[in-house]
Amino acid sequence: MAPDKTAKVTPIPALIYCRVSSKQQKEKGHGLESQEHRCRKYAEERGYAVEMVFPDDISGGGDFMKRPAMRAMLAFLDAQKDRNYVVIFDDLKRFARDTEFHIKLRREFAERGALVECLNFKFEDTPEGRFIETVIAAQGQLEREQNRRQVKQKMVARLEKGYWVFHAPVGYRYAADKIHGKLLVPDGLLAEHVQEALEGYAIGRFCSQAEVQRFLESKPEFPKDLPNGGIRAWKITKMLRNPLYAGYVHSETWAVSLRKGHHEPLIGFETHERILSNLKEGGRPAARRDFSSDFPLRGFVLCDDCDQPMTAAWSKGCRKHYPYYLCDTVGCPSKRKSIPRAKIEDGFSDILKSMQPTKRLFVLARTMFERAWEARLDEAHRAKDAVVAQLRDVEGQIDKLLDRIVESSSASVIGALETRVEKLEREKFLLAEKAENALPPAGRFGESIELALRFLSSPWNIYENGSLPLRQTVLRLAFVEPLRYSRESGYRTIETAFPFKVLAGLQGQNCQMVLPERFELSASPLPRECSTPELRQRSKRECGL
Repeated sequence: MAPDKTAKVTPIPALIYCRVSSKQQKEKGHGLESQEHRCRKYAEERGYAVEMVFPDDISGGGDFMKRPAMRAMLAFLDAQKDRNYVVIFDDLKRFARDTEFHIKLRREFAERGALVECLNFKFEDTPEGRFIETVIAAQGQLEREQNRRQVKQKMVARLEKGYWVFHAPVGYRYAADKIHGKLLVPDGLLAEHVQEALEGYAIGRFCSQAEVQRFLESKPEFPKDLPNGGIRAWKITKMLRNPLYAGYVHSETWAVSLRKGHHEPLIGFETHERILSNLKEGGRPAARRDFSSDFPLRGFVLCDDCDQPMTAAWSKGCRKHYPYYLCDTVGCPSKRKSIPRAKIEDGFSDILKSMQPTKRLFVLARTMFERAWEARLDEAHRAKDAVVAQLRDVEGQIDKLLDRIVESSSASVIGALETRVEKLEREKFLLAEKAENALPPAGRFGESIELALRFLSSPWNIYENGSLPLRQTVLRLAFVEPLRYSRESGYRTIETAFPFKVLAGLQGQNCQMVLPERFELSASPLPRECSTPELRQRSKRECGL
C-alpha cells in the first residue's frame, strides 16, 4: 500500500538555551537576542518546533546547577518524561566552560532522553567524537582560567597603584577621568549622608552603630536592603571599618597592603582611626529608639532624688492626651510622680536664653577668638615641625625592619616583623595626614569663627528651630553634663561648657581694659609703685590724699 502523502508529520519539539556571562552583558549587550535568533533559525531549517527558551546571565565556569535557567530546563525535562526533546546551543562554550561539568551535563541530558545539538559543533557518539568534544571543552576551560588570571593580574596591578577595582561602595560612584581612567568620585547627596554618619560616629554624636543605622535609614537616598525599609546591621559595620572612605585602598584577599588611593576621601585618616578605636572599645550607651521630638529633653534631664535620667510619656485624660516627664527608677521617692512637660521645657528655655551674651560682650569675644587664632597658628607651625620629625623617624624604623625581614630566614620572625611594619605604616599615614593638615588653609579662620560665634550668640534659636538630632547636638555642646531637676525647686546648678563659662564670667563683672605697662598687685607686701600717672592719681584718691 502506498504511503499517504497527505498525512501530517509531527515536528520534533525543541528547547533553546542561551547564556551570557553577566547581568551587565544582558542589560547593555544583545548577546541573548542574537543567540536566540540563530538557534531559532537553526531549528526552523531542521523542522524543529521550539517550545521554550531558557536564558541565563551567569558565568559558564563551575557547577551548572548554579545557573537558574539550566535548573529550570532540567526541571522542565523531568516534567515531560514522555517526550523526547532536542536541546539547542549556539556555541559549545555556552554549554559549559569546565571539562568536569561539561561531561556531567551531557550525562544529565542523556538520562532525560534529550538530544544535544550545537550550531558550531557536531556531537558524535564515537570514541573520536567524544575525544574531540573533551578537547574542545578543556580548551574552553583553559581560555576561561587564562582570562580570569589576566583579569586578576590587571586588577591587582591597578589596586597596587592606588585605584579601587571592585564595586563602588555606597557614597561613591565610578566616573571617567582623563588622567586616571575609571575613578571613584563622591556620589552627591549620598556621599554627604555617609560622611555625616562616619564623622558623627567618630566624634560621639552617634554613640552606637544602631544610631548610625537609624540615621541612614531616615535618609530616602540611602539604599535599603530589607523589606521593611531597613539596613542590615553588618553593612553598617562594614562601612565604618572601610578605609576607602578615608582615601586608602587595600585587599587582604590579594595581599595588597594599605596604601594611599587616588580618589577623593570623605573623611580624614585620623577620623577613620578614631572610628576603629570606638568600635574596638564598644560598650558606649546607645540612644533610645523611642526618642522623639515630642520630648527632646528625655534622657538629658536627671531626677534630683536618684540621679537617673527621666523618661517621658503622654498621659490620657478625659478629653485628650497630656505630656509629662517623670522618673521611673525603682525605689526613687519621685517614682511615677509626673511633671508637666511645659514646666520642664520652659525652665530649660530660660536657661538657654540666659546663656546668650550681650552685643558688647559678643564683640569682645570675637576679638578674643581672633587673638587666640593667631596664637594657635603659631603653635600649629611648631606642631607641624614636630610631626614631620616624627614622620622621618617612623620611616627610618620601617626601613630598618624591612632590612631585617630580608635578612631573616625564620617564618615566625618574618611574620612578627611584617605585623610591626603594618602598624608603623598606619602610623606613617596618620602622621603624614597630620603634617598635611597642620596648618589651616586660607580663609579657614573666617569659616570657623563664624560657625562658633553663631552658636555662642544664639544657642536658643538653634535649639528652637532645629531638628531633634540638632537639638541633641546643642545639648552636648552647651552643657558639660546632664541637667538635674528637683520637683520642689526646679533646675539645680548648671554646668555649662567652657566658652559659655568664660562669657558668663566676663558678663558678670565690670570689665574694662587693663591700663598699659604692667599689672598692680594689690595684695603684695612690697611698697606699691604706680607705673603710670593715671594709676598714681587713682591711688591718691583712694588713699584720701
